[in-house]
Amino acid sequence: MESRKYVYWEDQGMWVGYLEEYPDYMSQGESLEELKENLKDIFNELSSGEIPCVRRVAELNVS
Repeated sequence: MESRKYVYWEDQGMWVGYLEEYPDYMSQGESLEELKENLKDIFNELSSGEIPCVRRVAELNVS
């Protein structure tokens, strides 16, 4: 099973979040479970290679 880190918070009764790797692409849900499902959908779309110019965050070792 593959996993991804995500950042989330509750705002005015909605759960809002984004995948750590793709911070420009936010989603929301009425429950935490709905938010997780929406984030899975976003991951599948963004990692499919079908969407051009997807911005992501990576880590660079410089030493």
